[in-house]
Amino acid sequence: MAASDSFDLSGKIALVAGGSRGIGEAIAHRLARNGAHVIVASRKLEGCEAVAAAIRAAGGSAEAQRCHIGEMDDIAATFAWLEQTHGRLDILINNGATNVYYGPIQDTDLAAYQKTMDVNVRGYFFMSAAAVKLMATHGGGAIVNVASVNGVVPGMLQGVYSVTKAAVIGMTKSFARECAPLGVRVNALLPGLTRTKLAGALLEGETGEKWSAHIPMARPAEPDEMAGAVLYLVSPAASYTTGVALNVDGGYLVS
Repeated sequence: MAASDSFDLSGKIALVAGGSRGIGEAIAHRLARNGAHVIVASRKLEGCEAVAAAIRAAGGSAEAQRCHIGEMDDIAATFAWLEQTHGRLDILINNGATNVYYGPIQDTDLAAYQKTMDVNVRGYFFMSAAAVKLMATHGGGAIVNVASVNGVVPGMLQGVYSVTKAAVIGMTKSFARECAPLGVRVNALLPGLTRTKLAGALLEGETGEKWSAHIPMARPAEPDEMAGAVLYLVSPAASYTTGVALNVDGGYLVS
């Protein structure tokens, strides 16, 4: 295989959940630039259509699909549509996530706990399960679960969110172990502090300065800085890589 072929995704069908902004949007663009047909999915179709249109305007191939991964009916409908429209899936990026509560862990109410779990854990689990079934019928595929460094070192006042991201890391390893014989590789990306809407409160004023002080590279990441790691994990270059939790964090976890 030529070096240039190691990251070639031509002919691949990729579903990017949570692809309408931030890290997911950056991943969608990167996969399209490397030849994949990208399905941009999120709970709001308008945002997905905007990203898909931008990909097409840049010469890539993309379409939009509404899918709220916190809703089981949406997951079922998306995979039924995928099978009918494309007949296959080669790449799944689970990136849709929520963090609805910021405060003392002991004050987390049931509604906040349940919503965070439904999207960040249950959603990833059943998106992955549906993807494995479809991928296995066509020789395999690759799944990347976007977790967080908070799954390793819990974030202060982000208790339930950190719990869900630790669960995603464990889930990734379980799927990787069981699904390898089916030709499906499953890995996780652990972003550090990144300039996204979800992390907005952590980047403001003194809070942002305190976070940056704990990062050896002394700055937050840009969303596109996560996309290269994902490209590796889903590409032929990573053909022997599964069960990995890859931190892309500016050195945060070693500081």
